[in-house]
Amino acid sequence: MKTLYGVLLCTLITAMSFGQEQNKTKKDSTDKKITTLDEVIVTGNLKKDPVLTVVSNKYEEKIVQPKNVADLFNNINGFSVIKRGNYAIDPSFRASQYEQLNIQYDGGTKAMHACPNRMDPITTHIIPEEISKIEIIKGPYTVRYGATFGGIVNLVTQKPDYEDYGLHGKISAGYESNGNSLVNLAQLQYIQEKYDIVANAGYRDFGNYEDGDGTEIPSSFRSTDYGIKMGYNFTDNQRLQAHWRQSFGRDVQHAALAMDTEYDNSSILSLDYKLDNIGKVVKSLTAKAYYSYVDHLMTNDHRPTFMMMEASSAVDATTIGGKLELNWKPLEKLNIFSGLDAMHIARDGGRTRLVKMMNGTMLATPMTFNDKVWQDSYITDLGVFTEAKYNITPKSIITAGLRYDNVTSDIQDPEADFAAMYDLEKRTEHNVSGTLSLKNKVSNNFTLEAAYGRGIRSANMIERFINHFTVGQDPYEYVGNPDLKAEVNNQFEIGFKGKQNLKNGLNRFTYETSFYYSFFENYIVGVIDPSITKKFNPTTDPTSVKVFQNIDEAYKTGFEAMAQLDFLQDYYFKTEFAYVYAKNKDLKESLPLTPPFNTTLSLGFQKEKLWGSIQYNVVSKQENISESFGETETDGYQTLDLRFGVKPIKNITLGVAVINVLDEAYNNHLNFSFTNQADFERTPITEPGRNFSAFLQYKF
Repeated sequence: MKTLYGVLLCTLITAMSFGQEQNKTKKDSTDKKITTLDEVIVTGNLKKDPVLTVVSNKYEEKIVQPKNVADLFNNINGFSVIKRGNYAIDPSFRASQYEQLNIQYDGGTKAMHACPNRMDPITTHIIPEEISKIEIIKGPYTVRYGATFGGIVNLVTQKPDYEDYGLHGKISAGYESNGNSLVNLAQLQYIQEKYDIVANAGYRDFGNYEDGDGTEIPSSFRSTDYGIKMGYNFTDNQRLQAHWRQSFGRDVQHAALAMDTEYDNSSILSLDYKLDNIGKVVKSLTAKAYYSYVDHLMTNDHRPTFMMMEASSAVDATTIGGKLELNWKPLEKLNIFSGLDAMHIARDGGRTRLVKMMNGTMLATPMTFNDKVWQDSYITDLGVFTEAKYNITPKSIITAGLRYDNVTSDIQDPEADFAAMYDLEKRTEHNVSGTLSLKNKVSNNFTLEAAYGRGIRSANMIERFINHFTVGQDPYEYVGNPDLKAEVNNQFEIGFKGKQNLKNGLNRFTYETSFYYSFFENYIVGVIDPSITKKFNPTTDPTSVKVFQNIDEAYKTGFEAMAQLDFLQDYYFKTEFAYVYAKNKDLKESLPLTPPFNTTLSLGFQKEKLWGSIQYNVVSKQENISESFGETETDGYQTLDLRFGVKPIKNITLGVAVINVLDEAYNNHLNFSFTNQADFERTPITEPGRNFSAFLQYKF
C-alpha cells in the first residue's frame, strides 16, 4: 500500500513540475469561463433542473466518521439499504431497488455487478470519500439519463477546484472502534489553465463488528482503490476529460450469503467531451463513453458446508456504454435536449463443486460438477430521447420528454435443463417511456412541483437467465424467465417546498414534502412453481423452486416530509418522515423489500469552524410483509447518534462520532438472513452496536 501511495505521489510531482512558478497564481474566475461537463444533474438552475430532486452534499465538508457505502444513503430521507453484510450493500428508495433504480456515476457512467447474489453492486466500485454529493430524481421524471423505472441516483465524484492553480491535495485517516476498522485516503490535484489532474488512492480494512447484544457478525473486508481524472480545455468552450479507476476487494465476508468473496476486481474508464456556446440555436454538444469490467471469485472455503462440498465460482461482467446529446433552443422560451445512448451488459462464468458427501455418506472419491452461472448472456439497450422545457412564465416551466429503447437479449451457452424449459432465441423489445411535469416558483419562498412519469424496465439478467441459484432472501432456488415482459411504472407525484423568515431569535422555518402514487404493469416477482424440483439438494426443504413471473396488479404510495427550524443564528432543529405502502394484489401481500415508516429528529449547531448534532432515529414495526419472498415481521427500534466536528487550525478537520449510543440490538427490515453460517440460525442479520469513530483530514 505504501508503494502505491509513493508511485502516485512521485508520478504526479514529476509529471507536473512544469509550471510550478504559477502555483501561487490565484485564478480569476471572472476573466475565464470554465466549461463544466454534464457530470451533475442538478445544477441549481431553475430552467434546467429536473423536477422533484434531492441533493445530499455534506460528505466533503462535514466529515465526522469513516464512511462505508451505507453511510452515503442512511441519512437521505426516503432511502434504506439492503444489507448482506458490511460490504454488499444496495440502496433502496421508496421500495425500489437494484435495476429499478438507475444508479450511475457522474451523469451516466455505469458498472454492473458480476455476482448473481450482488456481492459487488455498483456502490462497491468507488471510494465513498470520493463522492462529493448524491443527486436523486425521485421518479421517472426525465428521459435524458437512460431507461428509468423508479428514479435516478447520480453519484458525483469530486472534481478539480478551479479557484487555484498549482498543486493541492488532502490526506485523511479514520478509525471505528466496532470492528477496529481503518480507512485511509490520499488525493492530489494539479490545476493549470489548459489542463488539470486529480488522483486519489484509498485503503479500507473493516473487521467483524458486534451487534448490540455483543454477538460478533462475520462482516470483515479489505479494499484498495485508486483513480485518476484528467481534463484538457482545448478552448474556453471545449473540454475533454478522462477518468480511470480501479477497485480491489479482498477477503470479503458476507453474513447473509452462502459464500464469501475471495477477490473482486473492477476497472472503470470513462471519457467525457463537451462543446459549449456553439451558436444562437445550437447551444452545446456533449458526449460520453465508458467501459467497465468486474472480475469476481467467491468460495465457501470458510463455511460449514465446506466439509461436505467445496464450491468456487468465478464470474465476470462487462459493461460498455455511451451517450450523445445536443442542447438547442429554437425559441427563447424553449430549451430542448435530444440525443441517443447505449448500454451493453455481458456476463459469463461458472461454479465448480467438489462433492465430498452425498445422501449423508462420505464419498471415497469426491465428484466434480460444473454449473453454468450466467450461461454467456448479454443485454443491449439502445435509446433515443428528446426532452423539452418551456417557460410558460419567468417562474413556471413545463417539461415533456419522450424516450424509445430497443432492448436485445440473448443467451449463448445455455445449460441443458434451461434450454429444455424455453424456446431460446435472440429477443428484441420495444419500450416507450415518457414524462410530463410542471415546476412553478410561486414566490421566492414557495415552489410547487407536479409530475407524471411512465418508466419502463426490461427484466435484468438474473430475472431472465439465472438457473437454479439461490438469489433471494429465502432458501429457494430461482429460475429465470427469458420471456418476461418489461415492468411499467406509472408514477404521479406532487411536491412543494418553502421557507419563512422569522423573528425574536427564530431565524427561519424551512419545509419540504412530496406525495406519490405508482401503479405497476407486469411487475416482476419470483413465484413458487411446484412443478419444478430443486436441482441442488432436492430432498432438502423447500423442494420446489421459484420462477420469475409478471404479475398483473401492484401499486405503491407514500410520502416524504421535512421541516427545519433555525434559531439563535447557529442552531437548528430538524425532523424528517418517510413512509411507503406497497401492495401485490395478485398474491394479496406487500411487495418485497418495503421499508417501514421511519422518523428522524435532529438538534444541532453549525458554526464556521465547529459543528455538531444529536440525532434520534425512530423506525416503526413492519407488519406489511411479503411472505412469498421469505420476509418476516420486523420489530421497531430507536437509535441515537452523536456527531461533532471541528477545524482546530487552518486546513485541518477533525470529526468524532458515537453511532448507536444506546447500544441497541436490532435489525433493519431490508437485511437478508444469515446463510451457511456456523452458530447462526436463518434470521435477519443484526446491525452494529455502539460504535465510536474518529476522522482526521488535512488539506494543502
